[in-house]
Amino acid sequence: MGPLLKKVDAITLKVPDLDAALGFYRDRLGHPLRWRNDEIGQAALGMPESDTEIVLTLGHEYEPNWLVESADAAAAAFESAGGSVLVGPVEIPVGRLVVVRDPFGNVLTLLDLSKGRYFTDDDGVVTGIG
Repeated sequence: MGPLLKKVDAITLKVPDLDAALGFYRDRLGHPLRWRNDEIGQAALGMPESDTEIVLTLGHEYEPNWLVESADAAAAAFESAGGSVLVGPVEIPVGRLVVVRDPFGNVLTLLDLSKGRYFTDDDGVVTGIG
């Protein structure tokens, strides 16, 4: 088995209003909209030199989200290595997610894309997953 953490998939930023946040990050700072899912209160923006997303969210605190092959396998690996599972694994629209704590008190959000990525229309509105 190779390294558990594949890459930083996204950085989430908690905002009180998606439209206002898009006005700032997209319209004023120039980050292009990748997708928007009003059903879960999130929108993602791109960065020019990375495929890591900036995810604006109404419901989560600031956090990095680490991509793993399998959230379930990552949870088991974290526990067997001496860490602990705080939440999950649970279903998310694009796959599964687990929140873990390392032996040093750091909390990590690990997710897989086992259901695929969002499909969007020309305006970035999520139309499906695959």
